[in-house]
Amino acid sequence: MGDYVLLAISCILVNNILLIQYLGNCPFLGTSKKMETAVGMGMAVVFVLVMAGAITWLIEVYILKAFGLEYLRTIAFILVIASLVQFVEMFLKKSIPALYKGLGIFLPLITTNCAVMGVCLININEEYTFMQTIVSSFSYAAGFGVALVLFAGVRERILLARVPKPLQDTSIGLVTAGLLSLAFFAFKGMA
Repeated sequence: MGDYVLLAISCILVNNILLIQYLGNCPFLGTSKKMETAVGMGMAVVFVLVMAGAITWLIEVYILKAFGLEYLRTIAFILVIASLVQFVEMFLKKSIPALYKGLGIFLPLITTNCAVMGVCLININEEYTFMQTIVSSFSYAAGFGVALVLFAGVRERILLARVPKPLQDTSIGLVTAGLLSLAFFAFKGMA
């Protein structure tokens, strides 16, 4: 049990997929202007990442390795991720149209989100067991959500501040993301 807790803390704080490993920056910058869309994107990524982690682990172990087809890993993983994102997109469009509209183009971009693919590959490369893969996938997604919500909160406050013209919008977002990333680098000392 203690190993799973350490793995979770490592994935959420020490090796945060967004702020330490710099994977998934497109939705990070694009959906963090409002807290509601940040939370919605975080939940969508949790679902997609946990499901993708579990399914890709099963495909890797029971199909690709079993038949010597490891060279098809990228294609197989992208198909799994794309299918899951389509499911999430259909669900949100039907159930929560406001969130679906708020996420806009960034929802289908989860398919090409390098954070999702990166976590699936990290799970395989680290040779995690199935349970470790589930914990890792959930924790990386939770870390993604934590970073997204923190960043959204800071960006909402920045909208109220007077920002010099050259630093407005994306520029101040990148500067803020860099500062938030530096703050997360302090957790590296915990490793």
